[in-house]
This record gives sequence, C-alpha cells and structure tokens, in this order.
Amino acid sequence: MVEAVLRVRVGKRGVIVLPKKVREALGIDEGTVLRMRVEGRRIIFEVSDLWAELRRRGRSLKVDLDEAERELDEADEEWLERAEGL
Repeated sequence: MVEAVLRVRVGKRGVIVLPKKVREALGIDEGTVLRMRVEGRRIIFEVSDLWAELRRRGRSLKVDLDEAERELDEADEEWLERAEGL
C-alpha cells in the first residue's frame, strides 16, 4: 500500500492523474469504476467492486425464469415468421 502523501495537479477540465504506484497498489486499470464522495474539504475515492454491486442489485430483482424463457421463444418465433415472409 502507498503510505506517502502524494501531490497531484488538477489539469484542464478537472482531470486528475492517479500516480502509477497508487493505481498498481489498488488494482486500478483503465475502465475501473471509482466511487467519490466529499467529506468536508476532503475528496474520498474508493475502488468500486462492480460485480459485488451487480450481485447486490440482482438479489432484489423478481424474475420468473420460465416466463422470461417463454417470452424469448415467442420473440424468436415471431422473428422467424417475419424472416420467412421476406
């Protein structure tokens, strides 16, 4: 873990470049989602675990898999009927 206090400069359009040591220590790659919050005069960034968030949201979904499969089958049949008519 990076323990030193680092300084970064805010560039055009508010862009901040995270130092390589910080990105490596936290496993931040291009496309990583960070959550940001402001506490007083502090800006706190947290690496967001997208899969954990999706699993959490998925638990609240009410899905009937049989009904969803039937709807997909019906949509496939309709598409095939239209394709045969061309």
